[in-house]
Amino acid sequence: MSCSVDLKAYAVDELPKNERGVVEDHVRGCQSCREELDRLNLTHSALSLLEDEEIPRRIAFVSDRVFEPRWWQTMWRSGPAMGFASSALLAGAILAHGFARPVAPATMATAQVDAAQIEQRVEAQVNSRLNSRVDVAVAKAVNEVQAKQAAELAQVVRAAEVQRKADLATIQQAANYYEKQIHRFEVASNEGPIQ
Repeated sequence: MSCSVDLKAYAVDELPKNERGVVEDHVRGCQSCREELDRLNLTHSALSLLEDEEIPRRIAFVSDRVFEPRWWQTMWRSGPAMGFASSALLAGAILAHGFARPVAPATMATAQVDAAQIEQRVEAQVNSRLNSRVDVAVAKAVNEVQAKQAAELAQVVRAAEVQRKADLATIQQAANYYEKQIHRFEVASNEGPIQ
């Protein structure tokens, strides 16, 4: 049965007052429209529980130039290039040091020992500071991701619960309808043909 009333506009409260009265009168008398209005109200209440999210202003594609690495990033990530650059820099530093300042042989051994000890201390301190900063940053990032995932999971569970309740209500309505139909069939079969 197709009725000419606009149930969707009524459900979202977009009809003028005079037309709302006509729809309300019609729904009181029409079972199928009343069921349809109940389903629309359930859907509307489920949708109103969802949070509004901001639409992205720009969608980036993998082929955009934004994702291409800079020249220095390409070189920095290249192991052979960095190895060659560091060895060339070290060779240049050794040559410059050899020509710039000749050292007497007696003081050279003590200077090397002191320099080696200083380098070890500096390297140990740099490594300990770097490791502690990295550990803190990793722990913070992991905590943020876990909190975000927990919030998203809770939202999905709430939405699934709302959908489950809506499905149960629809199933209950269908069960009530079929129960009435079976009852009517039983009454009709018990009465027998009219003579």
